[in-house]
Amino acid sequence: MTRRDCLSLFAAAQLPSAPVISSITPAQFWPNLDGRSVTWFHSRVSRIPGSPSLLMTLQTITGSDVYGPVHQSYSTDLGLTWSDPAPVPGMGRRHHPENIQEGYCDTVPEPHAPSGTVLAIAQNVYYLNEKLTRPNDHRYPFYIVRRADGTWSPLRRIEWEHPEAAALYMSGASQRVTLPNGDVFLPISCGPYDRPDRSVCTTLASFDGDQFRIKAHGNILRLSAGRGLLEPTMVSYGSRYLLSIRAENQQGFVAASKDGLEWDTLRPWCWEDGEPLIMSTTQQRWMAHSGALYLVYTRKHPSNVDVMRWRAPLFLAEVDPKRLCLIRSTERVAMPLYGDGIHKGNEVEHLGNFHVTHISPEETLITTGTVIPVNYRGAVRFSRIRWARPGQLA
Repeated sequence: MTRRDCLSLFAAAQLPSAPVISSITPAQFWPNLDGRSVTWFHSRVSRIPGSPSLLMTLQTITGSDVYGPVHQSYSTDLGLTWSDPAPVPGMGRRHHPENIQEGYCDTVPEPHAPSGTVLAIAQNVYYLNEKLTRPNDHRYPFYIVRRADGTWSPLRRIEWEHPEAAALYMSGASQRVTLPNGDVFLPISCGPYDRPDRSVCTTLASFDGDQFRIKAHGNILRLSAGRGLLEPTMVSYGSRYLLSIRAENQQGFVAASKDGLEWDTLRPWCWEDGEPLIMSTTQQRWMAHSGALYLVYTRKHPSNVDVMRWRAPLFLAEVDPKRLCLIRSTERVAMPLYGDGIHKGNEVEHLGNFHVTHISPEETLITTGTVIPVNYRGAVRFSRIRWARPGQLA
């Protein structure tokens, strides 16, 4: 063995191993399982740059995709307690002709460290007589900024012109990637008027803490099944960018990119032996922490055979970053199923609209607003993930 080989082995031995999950602890906030209060939904958490506090955005739900104004709540103890929700200025309902109202939903707040702000991106939604209307046209992403002084900017539409986005383009519920120079990779689902299925791409935008402007986009990814590809979510890992995508053919998909814009061929999420995961038009989320890469997701399981779209429990599993598959032996329940998923699935709390936030080097939060579909009761539920190096485990 040469001296160079010895030095390489020594250097490798000094690299810290990736963290592992040491515990998963559930918590509950603002429960409305008895119907005496309101049901909060779309609960997503962001760190606030330069502050130990956390910000949560959330809104009420009263029916299928029927949401109230977007609210804000704060925690000063890493999510152990939260302030009473209060409206975010400018994110209530807007009135249009013919009794149509426009609201906002799927808000994702994320820290923008270069500007010291929190950038929240949502999408619009329309109602007529408190029921969803115009679901497939004139749908756009909007952004609002929590400034460093705690005030909020005006709500603005994200402008983007592309033939594939003539009818709609949206980025609600998506994880995005902020670059050191302040630019933002924003994944988008879009559709023209002449096709029912949506496609996916990523855009690159400049953001200075006030103005968000798309300046480039990548190749279009398409799958012509049902509504196509939906709710892409993005992460930077190692020397690549990864995209996980909701679909409607009982699969979820993953793709890789070297530059964050041009993506390689879609491949379905599978276990390492090639067996595909069976999913049903539901979201996935990345959980990349200190060298570890996990996916959080829902899938078909013996415990949820009667649950619509198998939207409980939440699972997590480690990702093999080279093969882009999940390692079966690492799968764990990230958030348990509440109810009887075998015989009374319509009474189970759905967990499908969830989010992942790293709040410290040792902790990650998975948050969701739950809904029981027969009565739209639920609760805001957390799973607190504790990380440890292998040598720190008891």
